[in-house]
Amino acid sequence: MLQIRSVQATDIFSVITLAYDTLPERYNPSIFTQLYESFPDGFLVAKNNNTIIGFLIGIKTTTNTARILMLCVDEKNRKQGIGSALLKQFLLLMKNHQIRQVELEVRTTNKGALDFYLKQGFIIQEKLCQFYQNGEDAFNMKKEL
Repeated sequence: MLQIRSVQATDIFSVITLAYDTLPERYNPSIFTQLYESFPDGFLVAKNNNTIIGFLIGIKTTTNTARILMLCVDEKNRKQGIGSALLKQFLLLMKNHQIRQVELEVRTTNKGALDFYLKQGFIIQEKLCQFYQNGEDAFNMKKEL
C-alpha cells in the first residue's frame, strides 16, 4: 500500500541509494542530511510495503517561494501516480507555509519529466545553458499556487 510521508532520519540511506540508482547527477551523501535538517517539511518519501520507492526534496527559498530540488521514483514503479502523489503532497504543504510559487529545473532532454511537470501545471520560464554538471541544459519551470 502506497504511503506518502515526511522523511525520517532512518530513511536517508534508502533515499541516497535510490538517488544514486536513478538520477544522473552524483550528489555528496551529506547533502541529503543537510536538506533534511534545514527544511524537513520539504522532504517527502513514498513507501510501498516498507520500501522507499520515491522521494521529493524541496526547500523554501523566500517567504513565499519554494524550489523542488529532486523528485525521484524508482524506475519499476513509474507511471503509477507516485510522482504525482509526492508532488501533490508537497504543494499542499507549501500552501500551508504560505508559499505562492514553486520553481524547479528539469533537463531539456528529459521528455518524461518535462511532460509530467507541464501536465501538473508548471510552465517553462527560461532555458538555462549548461546547468548540470555534465554540461546539459535545463528548463527553469514554475507554478503559481
